[in-house]
Amino acid sequence: MTPDTIYALSSGSPPAAIAVLRISGPAALGAVQALAGALPLPRQASLRSIRHPVTAETLDRGLVLIFPGPDSATGEDVAELHLHGGRSVVAGVLEALSTLPALRQADPGEFTRRAFENGRIDLAEAEGLADLLAAETQSQRRAALSLAGGALSRRVEEWQGVLLNLAAQVEAVLDFSDEGDVAEALPAHWSMALAGLIEEVERQLTRPSSDRLRDGVRVVIAGPPNAGKSSLLNWLAGRRAAITSAMAGTTRDLIEAPTAIGGTPFLLVDTAGLRESADGIEAEGIELARESVGVADLILWLGRRQDCPAPDRSIVVASKADLVPDSQRQDADLHVSSNTGEGMETLIELLIERGKALLPAEGEIVINQRHRAVLAQLLDHLHAAQASDDLLIIAESLRIARNALDRVTGRADVNAMLDRLFGSFCIGK
Repeated sequence: MTPDTIYALSSGSPPAAIAVLRISGPAALGAVQALAGALPLPRQASLRSIRHPVTAETLDRGLVLIFPGPDSATGEDVAELHLHGGRSVVAGVLEALSTLPALRQADPGEFTRRAFENGRIDLAEAEGLADLLAAETQSQRRAALSLAGGALSRRVEEWQGVLLNLAAQVEAVLDFSDEGDVAEALPAHWSMALAGLIEEVERQLTRPSSDRLRDGVRVVIAGPPNAGKSSLLNWLAGRRAAITSAMAGTTRDLIEAPTAIGGTPFLLVDTAGLRESADGIEAEGIELARESVGVADLILWLGRRQDCPAPDRSIVVASKADLVPDSQRQDADLHVSSNTGEGMETLIELLIERGKALLPAEGEIVINQRHRAVLAQLLDHLHAAQASDDLLIIAESLRIARNALDRVTGRADVNAMLDRLFGSFCIGK
């Protein structure tokens, strides 16, 4: 079945200086001819008059580019119209495209989906593109570019190559050891190669996840009622995200404020004051606060140090420093004031330092929760192969491991192992 030819505005919403309309599919080049006359040379911008194919009215003068498939962004014939970005121009050209047969407006993400289906990008790279579109900080941008640029895919390809070599040697021993060309047992370097692969996957799994980079380091502000939690949230967020009051128990629900501090993404969470309460609604808020503390990446604890629920994940903060004499200040990591700003620069430095330690390092290959789950399954199968003396079990474990690894990129390679087997061992005689 011939796929539809799709079109859409691929730049920002008008009005803008320039609008880019993209067309992809078997009728893309014909659509260009219908609107702009003769086709320009591939990958060379050509200034043309854009005319309505039915009325012949001139809609705009702009640049036309064509990218014949399969060497294009989607793997299909692709055309781009670079137009003036006024609303009327964009609306007129989109309407003109709608009059052409076999063309329809693209669904959300359909250009990227076609790129994946046509092998121009893999699933991991597509996830990187999605992260790049959502990136709000420099660290998010860098990690997304790494994933979209194929850093994880290249690592997976390396691991797949090791797996194919290991599996080919097992299959050779199983099928051809009686012919004298292949040894009857796996060589010593086979076990070393498997152990090395296991170590690499384990090392990747110990690194911070990109989900924390995307969602922000979860910083929960917790402590007793009326400790200044909401004021501290507002100060750090740079806006009035939570209601503040001298009345204890004002905050009853979780209040989340995403922000970036020093280029590091954080999700600040204000919580209800922790105390015993007979008020049903407040008690429910307190329970939510306790749950939020349990899943926090970092806790700003605005209470007594001895009451801190998770000292290893906490910074003990004494707030309202402007109201407490030095002689009466409690034991804390630092004293701050949301009114005067005292101690806030030090707190920000601590947050950035602790936050960066929880995020992927610069240049590090990042994985999300989906990748992590797949690699955990891969590791289980590799351990099964390592623990067994039965060649059939080893072969099956490696086969399942290869399939698991293919799920990272969304690709399956049916003939790769056979190619590696006959190519490396010269058995096709």
